[in-house]
Amino acid sequence: MVDPATHRQLYGRRAGHKLRTGQAALVEDLLPRVSVPEAGALDARALFGDDRPLEFEIGFGAGEHLAGQAAMRPGTGFIGCEPFLNGVVGALLHIRDESLDNVRLHMGNAIEVLDRLPDASLDRLYLLHPDPWPKPRHAKRRMVNNGPLDLIAAKLKVGGEFRLGTDDPTYCRHAMMVMNRRRDFVWQANSAADFLTRPADWPETRYERKARRQGHEVWYFRYERVAI
Repeated sequence: MVDPATHRQLYGRRAGHKLRTGQAALVEDLLPRVSVPEAGALDARALFGDDRPLEFEIGFGAGEHLAGQAAMRPGTGFIGCEPFLNGVVGALLHIRDESLDNVRLHMGNAIEVLDRLPDASLDRLYLLHPDPWPKPRHAKRRMVNNGPLDLIAAKLKVGGEFRLGTDDPTYCRHAMMVMNRRRDFVWQANSAADFLTRPADWPETRYERKARRQGHEVWYFRYERVAI
């Protein structure tokens, strides 16, 4: 297990606009059925009743990417963590409307759930458009720092993949600097086109489309977890 003292809390908002009646009903009725258990060790069998592969998304926004991945691979179990209530509602709408039975949600700190998973239990972990915390004094709050990355590396299988997406130039530079210093991840890019082009199995989100409309570049990073 990674020492919890070496990584930090995950910063994020808890609530946004008031929920409509139907959305509140989803939180009341569906969320308890698909929520990660609040206590105890976690593995695929505890979450899904079998020994299927597991993938994990930190901060899933409105849930489009999480649901897209789950629909592409129904035999894989997906764990999504998001502190923002309205984002959780978005994911619940996808789960209901697309009849997804391979997704489990946690409304809160992703670190708390990662800590409870066995080491080398994840095939992929996704961190898409994290808060850039652009001020230098807040840089330690970025998820791409050695503390959280140590935990991510511990939970990924050797040969597993860490995917990072961002449209923020500061975060892009920071992430490349931090990741290039590590020896437990190898960047899967041979040319600029490899991280400027969204992979076919990377569902586009509304956030990405909005970023492009605003003239932002979007960068797609894929890192393989390797033994050291």
